[in-house]
Amino acid sequence: MNLVADESVDSGITLGLRKKGINVFSIAEESGGIKDTEVLELAVKNDALLITEDKDFGELAFRLKFQHAGILLIRLSDLPRNERLLLAVKTIFSNLNKMKGNFSVLTKNGLRIKNLRGKAK
Repeated sequence: MNLVADESVDSGITLGLRKKGINVFSIAEESGGIKDTEVLELAVKNDALLITEDKDFGELAFRLKFQHAGILLIRLSDLPRNERLLLAVKTIFSNLNKMKGNFSVLTKNGLRIKNLRGKAK
C-alpha cells in the first residue's frame, strides 16, 4: 500500500492516483466513520503516506506528536474541482518519495514539505 486517503479526500483524487498506478486505500470506501487516530494508525501500520483535507491531522502530528509515515494536507478548496484534482494528482505522483515521513501541505501556491518525524504515541 502506498497511500491511505482519509474520507475527506475527494474521490476524484483517489481515482486519479489509481489511474497512475498508485495503490490507494480509501477510508471512505473501506472504513468510513473511523476516528482520525485510527486512520493514522492504519497508515502507520502499512507504512503509507496519509493524504487528507482535514487539518485535524496537523494537530495530531505537531501538537500531540502522533507517529506517522508522512501526511499530506491538501488545501485547495479555493480552486475549481477539475483544477484541484489535476493539481493534487500531479503533485502527489511527482513528490511521493519526498513526502514520505514528512508533513506536507499542498496549496495553490505550491507544496511545502516539513521534515517532521512522528514520535510514537
